[in-house]
Amino acid sequence: MKYKLKYTRFNEHSILIEWPSIIDENTLNDVLNFKNLLLNNYIKVKVDVINTYNSILINYELTIEDIYSEFLYLKTLYFNSEEQSSVKPKIWEVPVCYDEEFGMDLNSFSTENSMSKSEIIQHHCQPIYTIYFIGFLPGFLYLGGLKESLYLNRKSIPNLDVKKGAVGIGGNQTGIYPQNSPGGWHIIGNSPINFFKKDNDNPCFAKAGDKIKFLPVSKEEYNSILNLVESNSYEPKSISV
Repeated sequence: MKYKLKYTRFNEHSILIEWPSIIDENTLNDVLNFKNLLLNNYIKVKVDVINTYNSILINYELTIEDIYSEFLYLKTLYFNSEEQSSVKPKIWEVPVCYDEEFGMDLNSFSTENSMSKSEIIQHHCQPIYTIYFIGFLPGFLYLGGLKESLYLNRKSIPNLDVKKGAVGIGGNQTGIYPQNSPGGWHIIGNSPINFFKKDNDNPCFAKAGDKIKFLPVSKEEYNSILNLVESNSYEPKSISV
């Protein structure tokens, strides 16, 4: 299936390509396939290609002199490309401790959504989430697949000190803060693992198109994993889909 894409000059060095405003895995696969195609075809020209739910931003090292020729090249590349499956994703297992020490907003979340804490944890751990893109902070995974029962608008007043590893819910999304940061999501737990290591060849172990499965762990298990992480003895676990 080919989508009707919109091509816009974002600035003198960038082009924005937009898909229809639909957030689903078919759109994501098409975005990621085209992203890989761009990276494989821009060999002589240095570019940086960034994707979101339904768009791609191409940042060129040099100024784009002839924007219409570049638009034509991109359109031709897209429509002449063969239908293909994106790179096989992995399912990453992410341990999360939902102890009240870490879930600072569990009580208020329980009241707002008329759910018990155990129901919140159960509903949060059931889905296998899809990583749509990585942004906001280095290693922050934008995940799709949250159960509707857990939807809750972001806080009207953000917390200025959300801890590294905090697992939160904001609107119809869930995610993990990879570092200490301000944030307006409702914090229900914490993961002890690192989501961004700047010195690694691949700073973030996961990529867009991969999956995330949250695994509830006790406080004791959390501390054991944290000790392994701090001694550089822990590697995230995954299986191929």
